Amino acid sequence: MNPTIELLKSHRSIRKFTEQKIPRELLVELIRAGQGAATSSHVQAYSVIHVTKPENREKLAELAGGQGYVAGASDFLVFCADMKRPTEAAERTGATVVRGMTEQLLVASVDVALMAQNVAIAAESEGLGICYIGGIRNNPAAVSDLLRLPQHVYPVFGMCLGYPAHQPDIKPRLPVEAILKEDYYRDDRELVEAYDETMHAYYQARKGGNKDSNWSRNLTPLFDSKLRAHMRDFLIERGFEMK
Repeated sequence: MNPTIELLKSHRSIRKFTEQKIPRELLVELIRAGQGAATSSHVQAYSVIHVTKPENREKLAELAGGQGYVAGASDFLVFCADMKRPTEAAERTGATVVRGMTEQLLVASVDVALMAQNVAIAAESEGLGICYIGGIRNNPAAVSDLLRLPQHVYPVFGMCLGYPAHQPDIKPRLPVEAILKEDYYRDDRELVEAYDETMHAYYQARKGGNKDSNWSRNLTPLFDSKLRAHMRDFLIERGFEMK
């Protein structure tokens, strides 16, 4: 396979970083690479907050669930879905804009995710490590206040970037046969059961080797409780009414 495909297949989350700092020029280039991602109707419905103040990094680490690498990485970015900029731009042309549509929330969320993944790939191509921080959504109102986010902007996730101080094993992914379905959706239970065995072996073999789990069991917290039940009310308060 070509180097790009090999790079994409080699992703792993990095949570330990050296003290080496990312040059500002490289960070800006990573953001430019992010801007090259596909964007719905060229809306570019995203903003990225580069958090540099140590006290703000510490606070975000706390708000994200005590994830110390948020404060310890060379750089920390918060990727935000931003419908403020495009709706105001359309409004200045004289258009009567409608805010709070569900499709606007989807467009902005997809746009920022695509943009962030471009940043991640560009960073890894330069020998950097990254770790997405979904814990930003644990306390989205406090994060928004800290970053002074206006209405119609919400924090989707964070990203730690830095030079890796470790190279963890790559987690096995689901078999492609479970993901790629020809013509129609087909049940993949047998493939998932086999994958659970693969993941159990991975957890037993990796450094530490004391996690007795698999893929299906790891999903339990996502579905046996109301995970981040605050998000709907928070989004409505931010102007994403989902009309």
